[in-house]
Amino acid sequence: MRAGAVCLWLMDDTGKKILLVEDDEGLANVYQARLEAEGFQVGHCDDGEQALSDALEQRPDLILLDVMMPKISGFDVLDIIRNTPEVADAKIVMLTALNQESDQQKAKDLGVDDYLVKSQVVIADVISRIKYHLGLEE
Repeated sequence: MRAGAVCLWLMDDTGKKILLVEDDEGLANVYQARLEAEGFQVGHCDDGEQALSDALEQRPDLILLDVMMPKISGFDVLDIIRNTPEVADAKIVMLTALNQESDQQKAKDLGVDDYLVKSQVVIADVISRIKYHLGLEE
């Protein structure tokens, strides 16, 4: 998605909105297609600034959030969302390349619901964790 582009939301089956925040376009396309195939309403943006705007406007049920992004980092997005009453209750799953324990602890301290390392999970694992956090799977 080009900078400043508006987040588009497609129709869904589950009734659940997911905001996908990922600056790697190829990876984002794969995740968006799979999430839509699972019946989720998916919006995508590629930087932290747009993520905050879209989260406030669209009120997603879950945010799938990268850490290393342009403009505002995923950690800062997480912190701001957790301190913004209108969206503080959204589930947040970080999907990142950062695998250091200190990064995971920082995310936990900021209130992340789940922290997944890209090199350690496959897309089915991510979908399973999303469904779990949305109460769609045990």
